Amino acid sequence: MRIVFMGTPQFAVPALKDLAPHLVAVVTQPDRRRGRGHRLQPSAVKEAALELGLPILQPHKVKDEQFLVKLQGLKPDLIVVVAFGQILPPELLAIPPQGCINLHASLLPRLRGAAPIQRAIMNGDTVTGVTTMYMAEGLDTGDIILQEEENVLSDDTSGTLSLRLAQKGADLLKRTIKAIKSGDAPRSPQDDSLASWAPPLAREDEILNWELPASRIANQIRALNPKPGAATFVAGKRLKIWRAQKVTQDCSADPGKVLKVQGDDGILVSCGEDALLVQEVQPAGKRSMSAQSYACGYRVQPGDVWG
Repeated sequence: MRIVFMGTPQFAVPALKDLAPHLVAVVTQPDRRRGRGHRLQPSAVKEAALELGLPILQPHKVKDEQFLVKLQGLKPDLIVVVAFGQILPPELLAIPPQGCINLHASLLPRLRGAAPIQRAIMNGDTVTGVTTMYMAEGLDTGDIILQEEENVLSDDTSGTLSLRLAQKGADLLKRTIKAIKSGDAPRSPQDDSLASWAPPLAREDEILNWELPASRIANQIRALNPKPGAATFVAGKRLKIWRAQKVTQDCSADPGKVLKVQGDDGILVSCGEDALLVQEVQPAGKRSMSAQSYACGYRVQPGDVWG
C-alpha cells in the first residue's frame, strides 16, 4: 500500500517512524521562524523525515493546485494525517482510493478541535484517549474506526500526557491500517449530540484567575505545561507558574493573597475555593526556579497580592 503521511509537531513523530517503511512521501508545514534569533526552524516531523531519508513536501497551502497535482502524481492508496495543522480541502480528501484517515488525541466525539490534550486536563478529565477516523469535510466529524482509552494522571502535564498518547496513537494507527488493508476496518458515525470542543489555546487561557477554585487553577497550570505556560502578575510583572497543587482548607482571605511562605514546600496562595501551593515559577526574563528560591530572591511576604 502506498501511503502519504501528513503531520507537523512532535506528537506525530512516533506514528511517522512506525509507518516509515510504507511511506512514499511526508507532507509537513513550512519551516517557521522561532526563538530569539527568529531563525527558520523545521517542524519535528521534517527533522524525523530527513533522518529517515523520506521525500518531503512543504506546501504553504494544501489547496494550491500545484501541490495537489504533485500529490496526485504520487498515486497514494491512503493518506494518514496526524496533527498536520491545515484543513484539507475536498479535492485532496478525494485523491486516495482508500481515503484519508486521521489520528486525533481524544475519544471522539468529545474534544473535537485543535487542543484536545490541553483541554482534557483543563476540564479535569480522568480519562481521555486516541481515535482513528475517516476524514470528512467537517472538523473532526468523520466516521470512527478505532479508539483506545488512556488515564489522565493527577500529576500529568500536557507534555507527559502527549508523550503517552502519541505512542498509543501510533500503535492504534498500525492496527487501523492493517484493518483497512484486510477490508475489516469498522466505520461508526459520530453522535453529534455528544460532541464537545477543544478550541485552540488563546492568550487569555494563560492568565490565572485566583477567584476560581484551586483545583481548576492547578489543572490550568498542568494543561499549559510545557507551553505556553500559565501566568499571573506580581507587582505588575508577569510570573509564570509551572508547578502547583491544591491544598484543601477553609480560606477567608481575598483570592490571590499570599497566605504563607512554606520554606521548601512553596508559596501558599488563596483561591476562590481552597488554596494553591505554588512550587515552581519563572519570572519574566529569567529561568524557572523553585518557589522557595523565588520567595527568597524577590522577598515574597504573606499578604502580598498576586494577579
